[in-house]
Amino acid sequence: MSAETAREVVVEVRGVHKSFGSLHVLRGVDLEVRAGEVTVVLGPSGSGKSTLLRTINHLEKVDRGWIGVDGDPIGYRAHRGRLYELKEKEVLRRRTRIGFVFQNFNLFPHLTVLDNLVEAPVSVLRRPRREAETTARRLLDRVGLSDKADAYPLQLSGGQQQRVAIARALALEPKVLLFDEPTSALDPELVGEVLEVIKDLARAGTTMIVVTHEIGFAREVADTVVFMDDGTIVEQGPPAAVLDAPRHSRTRAFLSKVL
Repeated sequence: MSAETAREVVVEVRGVHKSFGSLHVLRGVDLEVRAGEVTVVLGPSGSGKSTLLRTINHLEKVDRGWIGVDGDPIGYRAHRGRLYELKEKEVLRRRTRIGFVFQNFNLFPHLTVLDNLVEAPVSVLRRPRREAETTARRLLDRVGLSDKADAYPLQLSGGQQQRVAIARALALEPKVLLFDEPTSALDPELVGEVLEVIKDLARAGTTMIVVTHEIGFAREVADTVVFMDDGTIVEQGPPAAVLDAPRHSRTRAFLSKVL
């Protein structure tokens, strides 16, 4: 990777606030994620981790602040210093820059594995079906599921379904992949196969933000570890700094319970 590419900011979060009624979930979050880097977000339940991911791809609208992916806001267009909300069709097109892997897979149960991967490239990006299928089969091979193209999601294990979900996210060739606790819904013996796929993506230079409780994974794969609590980023830095020598008492208290 060139030094120029390494400096490129893919995701920029500036002063983001988000409330649900009287519940202030994000309180002025600032974050930068650079090309080819893996950012792992840790924190207790209710700290705002999942909401942060959902604001990045505009599944949740922010109340205040700015989020840009590859230099552009996802849900808005900028004109003469003001932001104007986009129509849903254009939001969907911009959202293709951001792959999202949910904790509960979110596959279409009535579609085969292959059709799950082909759906968005054909319907949103208007790619030819044959081209989308070729890409889909290559991605299924990459996640070790080339023999499952004609299966339906409910015929697969949880680990297999999550690997299909990862392949589906990759089918749109996104600028960044977001993972919202990708192993939390899996039986313990299936966690490793999913983490191995994510590690392989990291080795290939895929830009990722991963919300997880897997501390060993964070230590091995992350370029930056972010610790959130009560809607704010308490501290962030390289894994060795945040996990082995945290500066903040809240981070130390959290890690003492999970390590």
